[in-house]
Amino acid sequence: MLDTKFIRENIELVKKAIADKGEKADLGPFLELDAKRRAMVQEVEVLKAERNTVSDEIAKLKKEKSPEADKKVLEMRQVGDKIKLLDDDLRQVEEKLTEITLSLPNLPDPTVPIGQSEKDNVVEKTVGEEKKFDFAPQPHWELGEKLDIIDFERGVKMSGTRFYLLKGAGARLQRALIAFMLDVHTKKHGYGEILPPYIVNHDCLIGTGQLPKFADNLYHDAEEDFWLIPTAEVPVTNMYRGEILDGTKLPLYHVAYTACFRREKMSAGKDVRGIKRGHQFDKVELVKFSLPENSNDELQKLLADACAIPEMLGLRYRVVQLCTADLTFSSVKTYDVEVWAPGCNEWLEVSSCSNFGDFQARRANIKFRREPKAKTEFVHTLNGSGLALPRTMIAVMENYQNADGSITVPEVLRPYMGMDVIK
Repeated sequence: MLDTKFIRENIELVKKAIADKGEKADLGPFLELDAKRRAMVQEVEVLKAERNTVSDEIAKLKKEKSPEADKKVLEMRQVGDKIKLLDDDLRQVEEKLTEITLSLPNLPDPTVPIGQSEKDNVVEKTVGEEKKFDFAPQPHWELGEKLDIIDFERGVKMSGTRFYLLKGAGARLQRALIAFMLDVHTKKHGYGEILPPYIVNHDCLIGTGQLPKFADNLYHDAEEDFWLIPTAEVPVTNMYRGEILDGTKLPLYHVAYTACFRREKMSAGKDVRGIKRGHQFDKVELVKFSLPENSNDELQKLLADACAIPEMLGLRYRVVQLCTADLTFSSVKTYDVEVWAPGCNEWLEVSSCSNFGDFQARRANIKFRREPKAKTEFVHTLNGSGLALPRTMIAVMENYQNADGSITVPEVLRPYMGMDVIK
């Protein structure tokens, strides 16, 4: 959520930033409601001050047994009724104002390249050479079915399109990747592991920015107002919702493995083959809580932590800085990490490392104090996948395939797999 005062005092900057993100927002209603709210607050404060002053007078008049006391009491009852009406009206105005501000996207960092689509994203670097095969590399869906480690037919039979089963060494490979990534981030990068609930309440999704804008892309149990998480970012960020953190203990680093659930309405017709895009998928997520002045440095560290995984797996990858129009609703600045899949013949996004500034912290009311009696401030939140399955699994399968259709297990995964080759 953007700061109301900042919007009011920088209206043209906010309009341009929203337009740069490819979003549309009519800020006229916001300005009208904001002006109305401030006028009402001032009126209520004047009336309350008057009531306090007269209350002192009434006490004095009663002590003197003056007949004016009853008259003043009646007048103050009328003032009290007016205050109550104004407070009720003010509450309605503030609710409408909050509704508008919740719909406004975060503003891009000035260093983010301005663009109109993903075509304007900037490739920062590419690491590793494309693997050369002396045979035509197969896509993962062919490899998986021939090795009997992915079962598309039964997945669809049980749950519908964009579902599948991992079997035998396929399930083991996914589990190995998850355990490997958790070990790297906890033992080498200093993240504390969290295993959060996969179901959250409405307030959690407001806090991280999925609601109200993206409700159609989430799975919702209306009876109990439960929501299946689209990413571990949601529960882990909301661990500290409504809390005041100790600034001397920042930054906080957390890592969590969860299943993730998305309706994928916005990707209808895309990537229908294989396991690239599904309604349920696994992901290892990195979440940070930072001092405001350090969040951009923390973003670079987060990116390095995510990139360590494809490096250790021996995968060719690249880092892409997203332009303004390709940033998510909540992001200030984002870098994507993409791995090369030779069977699909495409780059696959396995991580989006983002700095959200104080946007999520304002929505979730997460603050900190630099010292015990200091004024509270909003933390900065960051997150990124470290990494996302199943695309990492796709890259491993397709890059490590052999001419006979077998798959060599990357060396770092062998202790987790207990085998050298899937065949």
